[in-house]
Amino acid sequence: MDADESELRVRLARLSLEEKVHLLTGDGFWTLRPLPRIWLRRIGLSDGQSGVRGTRWDERGTSLLFPNPSALAATWDPALAERIGRLNGAQAREKGVHVQLAPTLNLHRTPLGGRHFENYSEDPLLTARIGAAFVRGVQSAGVAATPKHFVGNDSETSRMSYDARIGEEALDELYLRPFEEAVKAGAWAVMAAYNKVNGASMTENRALLTDVLKRRWGFDGVVVSDWTAIRSTEESAAAGMDLEMPGLPSSPWRDRLVEAVRAGPVAEELIDDKVLRVLRLAARVGALEGFPEPSPVRTPADARRQLRDAAARAAVLLRNEGGLLPLRSPRRLALIGPNAVRFGAQGGGSAHVEPEHVVTPAEGLRRALGDATELTVHPGVYPHGRLAPLPMAPAADPETGERGVRLEFLDAGGGVIESELRRAARFVLLDGPPKGTAQIVVRARVTPAESGVHTFAVTGTGEYELRIDGAATAVALTPGHGDPAEGLMRPPEHRVEAELPAGRPVAVELRHVRAPGWFAPVFGLGYREPRPAEDDALAAAVAAARDADAAVVVVGTNDEVESEGFDRASLALPGRQDELVSAVAAANPRTVVVVNAGAPVLMPWRDEVAAILWAWLTVTGNTAEVTVRNTGERPGREVVQLYASTGGTV
Repeated sequence: MDADESELRVRLARLSLEEKVHLLTGDGFWTLRPLPRIWLRRIGLSDGQSGVRGTRWDERGTSLLFPNPSALAATWDPALAERIGRLNGAQAREKGVHVQLAPTLNLHRTPLGGRHFENYSEDPLLTARIGAAFVRGVQSAGVAATPKHFVGNDSETSRMSYDARIGEEALDELYLRPFEEAVKAGAWAVMAAYNKVNGASMTENRALLTDVLKRRWGFDGVVVSDWTAIRSTEESAAAGMDLEMPGLPSSPWRDRLVEAVRAGPVAEELIDDKVLRVLRLAARVGALEGFPEPSPVRTPADARRQLRDAAARAAVLLRNEGGLLPLRSPRRLALIGPNAVRFGAQGGGSAHVEPEHVVTPAEGLRRALGDATELTVHPGVYPHGRLAPLPMAPAADPETGERGVRLEFLDAGGGVIESELRRAARFVLLDGPPKGTAQIVVRARVTPAESGVHTFAVTGTGEYELRIDGAATAVALTPGHGDPAEGLMRPPEHRVEAELPAGRPVAVELRHVRAPGWFAPVFGLGYREPRPAEDDALAAAVAAARDADAAVVVVGTNDEVESEGFDRASLALPGRQDELVSAVAAANPRTVVVVNAGAPVLMPWRDEVAAILWAWLTVTGNTAEVTVRNTGERPGREVVQLYASTGGTV
C-alpha cells in the first residue's frame, strides 16, 4: 500500500521544526514518538530474527520460537521463507509491533562468526532469495520488515569500529546483493550497521546510504540506525540516516539536530524528507489515522505444525551407514550428550525470544517411542561455561508459595515500590527500574531434590549480596572492556557453593544495591544441582551406550558460543564433546550423532559413527503432538520427520 504523498505533505506542513526533528529519534527503547495532532500513533519495533519478541525481553512475553535463519536457508525454498515471514508478521501484529527488525542479510564471511545462526548463508544469491521472500511474507501481514545490518557487518569482533575494506566488484556482487533484492521486494525499512565500510562509518556513509540505497535502488522507506550506532549529528543526517534509535539516555540528534538546522549546516528540506519517510512508514503499517489499515491477520491455529514442518525440511542427514536410520523402536535406547540435557534451542543476543515451552530431546523421544522403549539419559560431559538460570521447579515465591520467585523494587528507606511474582530468574531492565528504586531484591524458597553441593551464581554488573540459607556473600561484578552488547548478552558471573540437604526448603535472596548513575540492566540468579565428576559422567554415558540397542548422542554449541556481541574462538565443539562421541561410538556401533548448532563445527569423529543428522537450532516450543511416520522416501527421511515431531531430537 502506497501512502497518499500529498496528504503526507499536508501533515508535514503542520509541524514545527522541533516536532519534525523529534520524530526522528526513538521515544523509548522500542517505540517511536506519537504525535496526536497529526493523528500519528505510537509505533512499536521489535527484534525478530528467530521469532518476534515484542517489547518485553522476559518470560512475561512469550513468543513462537522459529527455526533459526540458517536452518530456513537450508531448505532452499523461498516459498517456505515467505510463509514463515507471514507467520512472523502475524505474531508481530498480535504483539502490537509495527516494525520487525529482520531479516539479517549479512553473510557468513568467516566460519567463526558468532552471529551466523541468525544469518542465512555464505552464498549471496541464496541469502538474497530467502531474505527477499521473508520480507514479502512479513509485509503481507502489514508489518514492516527491516533488512539489516547494512552493510559489511559480518563479524562480531570490534563490530562497532572495524573498517571493512571491500572492492567495488565484491561489494556489488556479494555484500550488497541480498539488500538490493530485499529493497526491490519492497522493504519498508533498512537498518544501518555499526561498522565502517571503506573508511566511512555506515551511519555516515553517504555513498552507500544515499547514492546506492536511496538513489540507485529507489528505496523510499526509513533508514534506521542499529541501537546507538549514530554518533554524530551533521554527518549522519547528511549521509542519509532517517531515524535514530533508541535515543536514550542521550541523543546526538534531537536538540542538536534542531540547532544544526537553525545554524545552517543541515537543510530543513533534508529533515522534511526524513519525516516524510517516517510518515510513509506509519501509513503503511496502520499507525497514521486517515490511511487504510492493514487487513486483520492472526497467528493460525496450525502455527506449531508449520514450524515443525519447517524444522523437518531444514534438517540435513549427512550420514546413514548400514541403514541405521530410521530407528525402529529399539528396546533400549541411550540418549547421551550435553545438548540432550540442556538443548540449544536458540543462539544468544537480540534474536533471543521466550517460548512457552521447549521440548527437550528426552521429552520428545519418550513421547515418540512410548513405553516399549527403555530410555536412559546421560550428559556425558559438561561443556557449558556458565550456569543456567535457576529453574522454577524447585523454586517457590516465599509470600504465596506459587512456583516462581519474588522480584521487589525498594526505595532508599526500604519501602516497596513494586513487587511481583516472576516465573524466571533472569531479569532484563532495558528501560531501567521504577523511579526511586534504590535496591532490587529477588527472593525464593528453593527445595533441593537431592543432598550435596548446590551451586548458585550471581550474574550481572554492580554490587550484590547473595544469601543462601542465612549465609551471606558480597559480590562485586564489573563489565568487560569489549563490545557493550557482550555485557548485556553475557554479563559476568560469580558462583557460590552451598551444602544442602534434599527436601528441606532453603531461603535464597539476591539483593542488588544501586549506585548513583549505575544499575544492572541484565542480572539474574543461576543454579546447578549436585553432579558427578566429568570423568565419572563420561564413563556412565559410555556404559549406557554399551548396554543399549542404539545410542543417540546430541552434541553442539549453545548461546555461550553462538551469540551477538562476540565471535567464536574455535570451530571445535566446546569441551570434551569430541571425546564423548568417539568413546560412545567405540562402545556401540549403532551410534547416531545429532548436531545441535547454528553454524559449522568440526566433526573429527564423522567416520566413526553410523549416522549424523545436522539439526540446527530448530526446536519448536510448546509442541503438543507427536507423529512419527514413514514417508516412503529415501532411507533416513523418517528420522527427519521424527526430529520435527519431537521438537528437537532424533
